[in-house]
Amino acid sequence: MPGKLKVKIVAGRHLPVMDRASDLTDAFVEVKFGNTTFKTDVYLKSLNPQWNSEWFKFEVDDEDLQDEPLQITVLDHDTYSANDAIGKVYIDIDPLLYSEAATVISGWFPIYDTIHGIRGEINVIVKVDLFNDLNRFRQSSCGVKFFCTTSIPKCYRAVIIHGFVEELVVNEDPEYQWIDRIRTPRASNEARQRLISLMSGELQRKIGLKVLEMRGNAVVGYLQCFDLEGESGLVVRAIGTACTLDKLSSPAAFLPACNSPSKEMKESPLVHPPSHGCRSTHNSPIHTATGSRLTQNFSVSVPTLIYTGMGSGSAGKEGGPFKALLRQQTQSALEQREFPFFTLTAFPPGFLMHVGGVVSARSVKLLDRIHNPDEPETRDAWWAEIRQEIKSHAKALGCHAVVGYSESTSICEEVCILSASGTAAVLNPRFLQDGTVEGCLEQRLEENLPAGCGFCHIPYDELNMPFPAHLTYCCNCRKQKVPDVLFTTIDLPIDATVIGKGCLIQARLCRLKKKAQAEANATAISNLLPFMEYEVHTQLMNKLKLKGMNALFGLRIQITVGENMLMGLASATGVYLAALPTPGGIQIAGKTPNDGSYEQHISHMQKKINDTIAKNKELYEINPPDISEEIIGSPIPEPRQRSRLLRSQSESSDEVTELDLSHGKKDAFVLEIDDTDAMEDVHSLLTDVPPPSGFYSCNTEIMPGINNWTSEIQMFTSVRVIRLSSLNLTNQALNKNFNDLCENLLKSLYFKLRSMIPCCLCHVNFTVSLPEDELIQVTVTAVAITFDKNQALQTTKTHVEKSLQRASTDNEELLQFPLELCSDSLPSHPFPPAKAVTVEKASPMGEGNFRNRSAPPCANSTVGVVKMTPLSFIPGAKITKYLGIINMFFIRETTSLREEGGVSGFLHAFIAEVFAMVRAHVAALGGNAVVSYIMKQCVFMENPNKNQAQCLINVSGDAVVFVRESELEVLSTQQPTANCQPSCPGGEVTT
Repeated sequence: MPGKLKVKIVAGRHLPVMDRASDLTDAFVEVKFGNTTFKTDVYLKSLNPQWNSEWFKFEVDDEDLQDEPLQITVLDHDTYSANDAIGKVYIDIDPLLYSEAATVISGWFPIYDTIHGIRGEINVIVKVDLFNDLNRFRQSSCGVKFFCTTSIPKCYRAVIIHGFVEELVVNEDPEYQWIDRIRTPRASNEARQRLISLMSGELQRKIGLKVLEMRGNAVVGYLQCFDLEGESGLVVRAIGTACTLDKLSSPAAFLPACNSPSKEMKESPLVHPPSHGCRSTHNSPIHTATGSRLTQNFSVSVPTLIYTGMGSGSAGKEGGPFKALLRQQTQSALEQREFPFFTLTAFPPGFLMHVGGVVSARSVKLLDRIHNPDEPETRDAWWAEIRQEIKSHAKALGCHAVVGYSESTSICEEVCILSASGTAAVLNPRFLQDGTVEGCLEQRLEENLPAGCGFCHIPYDELNMPFPAHLTYCCNCRKQKVPDVLFTTIDLPIDATVIGKGCLIQARLCRLKKKAQAEANATAISNLLPFMEYEVHTQLMNKLKLKGMNALFGLRIQITVGENMLMGLASATGVYLAALPTPGGIQIAGKTPNDGSYEQHISHMQKKINDTIAKNKELYEINPPDISEEIIGSPIPEPRQRSRLLRSQSESSDEVTELDLSHGKKDAFVLEIDDTDAMEDVHSLLTDVPPPSGFYSCNTEIMPGINNWTSEIQMFTSVRVIRLSSLNLTNQALNKNFNDLCENLLKSLYFKLRSMIPCCLCHVNFTVSLPEDELIQVTVTAVAITFDKNQALQTTKTHVEKSLQRASTDNEELLQFPLELCSDSLPSHPFPPAKAVTVEKASPMGEGNFRNRSAPPCANSTVGVVKMTPLSFIPGAKITKYLGIINMFFIRETTSLREEGGVSGFLHAFIAEVFAMVRAHVAALGGNAVVSYIMKQCVFMENPNKNQAQCLINVSGDAVVFVRESELEVLSTQQPTANCQPSCPGGEVTT
């Protein structure tokens, strides 16, 4: 399918001074695509040149249009010496290749230089004429749409969800080529940026070909990552969910928002598949390893992680035969296709029938054992092995699919940790392509499963469980068995019944390791991983109990490897599910001989923990209804069957039998302590500093329990880097430093966002990395959304309104100090570690909330800047068009770190420049917002002795067009308000 690419260079502005004699610039432009290069005329002595060039035309194949970026280089002309580079612009042509996409890319693009940053702007017009080719052997995938959002896009509906697609490409890293020794740092950085752009386009094209083989037309939940393997090469890999999408064309689809986000998702983002099945076999072969001796693997299946005992009893009879027959038919239908992995985290009602729990696998590999570094076969075999582990864990839980699936790596020198995790689930087969279950059977089953608790019911056989579990009857329907706690990697289902609010729960862990090389290093890491995984889950369970909650959603566990340490960071949103039993308390116990002062210390700690639990229940408004004793379920098991947390190595199981393991009528978690020092450590670990009054936080898109959002939102990105002291470094000191780093980062964010009280930090995404020895870097992105403190929240308890009134009174003083931060000045903060925060004050939007839209919308709907948000929606607006994904990779290097403001100033300026370039590309496509924005990589490297630093940033998101409520008033009056489709609360803008 040949095509014609046409480019016109219009003008430039704000160029830097390149000629010191005249304080001006003699600028011209090189336009390159593939191996063809055109040049404009030299515009003499001007910082704002007007080229108005002719149309430069490139005749290329469509696969080249997908693979190659358009490269625009701005240079300063010198008569007697080599021309000086001013900067470059890379433009992705792929958004112009969709049938529904923009027809032209036109606008001002920042001219970027890897050494000096942004150096002016250039006005470019790009057009593509594509000739359709129905050749079945073509190597292009033009027309396949890509979405970063992990839910069905707002203005589409999914006809069929085909399944999992993956691909990776490998190349030699220019940073480690022999020529890098003689070329300049600028040339090396630009070679790396160009190679990554080429590999990204090639990868997207190959993924698209697999989707076309499945007869799909879109990839949802597209996640692309870069693995910098050093001398072994550069790997770009991607995963996603292949779908067949239809554009919603009814007028109701573009009506203004009038309700909570959950109702919009209920409006049919997913329709039933047609009766005829389409071929969905994944035709890409799974490669096998070629002569590489793989090191140890570690994998774990965590259905509900840590249980408090073994239950007994049988499931309810009602719905039992239908449930068994449905699962049997579903399994037989899915055996005919590849085991489904889904990168989606949000689903419409009815899609998830049952959730088994978190399944994860990790594997340690040696990069120097790859015989052919330039070939992808070995790495393909590694990931196939990981996915097979996940598949076997899901099957052990009685599930036939994995949802909320993600993959990640952590690399240090020649050692690489491969990680994958997801949630084992039983899906409704009518949403899958090859579903064969008849509707009448499903209908009879659904009548016996009340809404709001069906996904909590266990999918595995209670009598043949591969793990100990404490099961009780569902507190909602009281027909099926449920676990006492549930961990998942997905968002909270929209039909789930939640009591109170949710909160962000984090587990942080550091472990020292000896410096070693090659296989000895890999073996040491493999031996540490199972214990780290267990301790991270133990922390999560303890903190969940302390909050008085019983379920985690959006769980993300990251294990990072460094030269002399391993770090683990787990983030999730805790909630209280009404279907699960009330969590028991936490009991402190010691095994030391009876001592009056020691026992007094234990009782004092026990009182502190009990008080913390009571305060948390009041703070998050958790007051479940009382349940009769016969509903509680299984009897309390014997003590030696229980999970014992934080035990000493010298402890024997016989001594535990003397402990009182009950707490009232409910099971209690037992924390066993060796001495007073360990007890203080446990107390500091379990009692995190709560957020200030008026603040809430979660790592999911929507905070459970809050529905009355306003349209005032604000996105921010923060990076903090600290250097550890190598003297007397212990695990205990390392844990304290890491914990203080994360807590201080959150405190600084609360301080800067104090003018938005009451507000919630949503989609909080923490990333930790160890770029160098004794250097820890934490990056966080989130969006702050305000909610109306004068509106009653949607809850069953009457005291919520009074508590909100008390919170607003306490925060009255803080509201007197407005937040004033801008992107071109360094924000001040009271914490000493080097840090950069990039944040922008939200522009005013339509007033009123999404639950009760009583106030008139804002009259002025003009959008001054491109909005950016990590959420998949825009508040007070409707997304009308997706223009394609934005996937950009930038490198910034400096040899004058101190002169640029140190680490904080350097990172702050670089992140602000990244935002500016993302906004410019979206505006050039005709869009006015970026949704599902994510900073997937931020790698910082520093050499303070030479005053040098380098940073690599990879960002992605969906470019969209949205329309304000005020612009849709005419349409809204044509439809009854009862039929108005709601929109999700909030995303926001960053700079």
